[in-house]
Amino acid sequence: MDILPDDKVFSDFRKQCLSVDNWHTKYDKNGMQVFVETQSTTSSHGSKIKHPKVHKIKCRMTIKDVSAETMYDVLHDGQYRKTWDPSMLESFDVARLSANADVGYYSWLCPKPLKNRDVVTLRSWQVNDVEYMIVNYSVKHPKYPPRKDVVRAVSILTGYLIVSTGPNSCLFTYLSQADPKGSLPKWVVNKASQVLAPKVLRCVHKAGQNYPEWKGQNSPNQKPWLNPDQSDLPLMDARELSIQRADSLENVDESSSRDVLENDAEDSN
Repeated sequence: MDILPDDKVFSDFRKQCLSVDNWHTKYDKNGMQVFVETQSTTSSHGSKIKHPKVHKIKCRMTIKDVSAETMYDVLHDGQYRKTWDPSMLESFDVARLSANADVGYYSWLCPKPLKNRDVVTLRSWQVNDVEYMIVNYSVKHPKYPPRKDVVRAVSILTGYLIVSTGPNSCLFTYLSQADPKGSLPKWVVNKASQVLAPKVLRCVHKAGQNYPEWKGQNSPNQKPWLNPDQSDLPLMDARELSIQRADSLENVDESSSRDVLENDAEDSN
């Protein structure tokens, strides 16, 4: 099986981003909307459907002062991310898989006393006329197994669709289904993700507003995501990777942390 996403993966992701069917609105103000997928409990044959316990969440933001191209660059630029992502612990690209795919590592801070999380993902991107797409999902990399000091999370499917609506405006959609693992109750995870998504997107928007000035002073012509020949990453055979399933990772006991996250979720409402 080819692990690299094909056109069907991108087409399906785009459809999910644009769809309004089977999505329940959880938040809608100031040009920002958060939706959670509503899942049917029975199939067309009447049998019960077993769904993943972690919700699929979608966050949509209307941006009136930053171009789609700039927002796309912000998401790709790892050097710039170090200046605006407050939750990032460590982030680096591991290897190039093709002209429009790579594998990378990312770890982030979690509120104490939770353990911090990390993830190894295969990321792929596609640009069509006025649309920019990035999708990622978790993979197993032989040189980056789960570590003892952080909990390995799983991105089942996470990505962005940025649609240009003018020379300096765009519709920015973030869609994610991710399992942070550990032993947190899934309802806490779902609640927290709904609260955090708008905060994260507002942070990304601000990063977009500041990017042109920053990039003008930091290798302005260096954009390997647009010019693959600029990449200095080693080339890796995608067959060395495999999909990381959530159920193959252990759940670390964080039961003492439940009240912390529940209070955080409540405080943010």
